[in-house]
Amino acid sequence: MVRISTRYTGEKRCELTHEPSKSVIRTDAPKDNNGKGELFSPTDLLAAATASCMLTIIGIHAEKDGLNVDGITASVDKEMGTNPRRVVKLHLSIHLPENLTAEQREKLETLALSCPVKKSLHPELDVPVNFSYDL
Repeated sequence: MVRISTRYTGEKRCELTHEPSKSVIRTDAPKDNNGKGELFSPTDLLAAATASCMLTIIGIHAEKDGLNVDGITASVDKEMGTNPRRVVKLHLSIHLPENLTAEQREKLETLALSCPVKKSLHPELDVPVNFSYDL
């Protein structure tokens, strides 16, 4: 189990500390929700965690298979809804090396789509993922 301590610092901002490493992340409410929008919002972290998890899972399994995927990238566009205010869609784009075989591509895509963060998301959250082999 990993503990993350969170402290509200005022002005719709929080400071999150990853207790094992003492690494700190600060969040801010977005402008459209009465914040300054100067830092990641909590829902931005959800989107970022999804992309990061997928790349990490790809990296773990590529390494096991002797594949070098250093430099792969992902981008994620977060779409918010209202009533209730929540994330309704995460559009992900993952860019991988062009020299992967069809079998390697299929394996890495399947693994990415089964990352723990994505599996923890509510089933109503739409998460289309586009894989491009252009690196």
